[in-house]
Amino acid sequence: MKQPLLALAAMLAADALHAETITPVQKQPIPEAAGKNVLMATVAYKPGEASEAHRHPGSIFAYVLEGHVTSQIEGSPAKTYGPGESWYEPPGAHHIVSKNVSRTKPAKLLVFTLAGEGDPVKLPVPAK
Repeated sequence: MKQPLLALAAMLAADALHAETITPVQKQPIPEAAGKNVLMATVAYKPGEASEAHRHPGSIFAYVLEGHVTSQIEGSPAKTYGPGESWYEPPGAHHIVSKNVSRTKPAKLLVFTLAGEGDPVKLPVPAK
């Protein structure tokens, strides 16, 4: 199991357009969806930290483990989530806001995504 996690860690490290810390938890091919993997990772934000605007090739399911995070998908209002709350992002959606609302406490998410083999976890939002 360590080898796939090392590969996932390398893939996330190559995705350097983030300020948050992404730590892989699990990568698992799923037989009922050939060529797809389930990826699980924690996303940690230091106080006041935010992500760059981005998108994901696959569906994203995010669950707040600690702190409070504001998230906004383009075309929808921003919403703040606390411990035990979750949200969904459809594939390719422009995630324009993702930030820790606290200037004094960290925040952490558990993220679950479906991605094709070799797909990057996160991509920049294309310039308009």
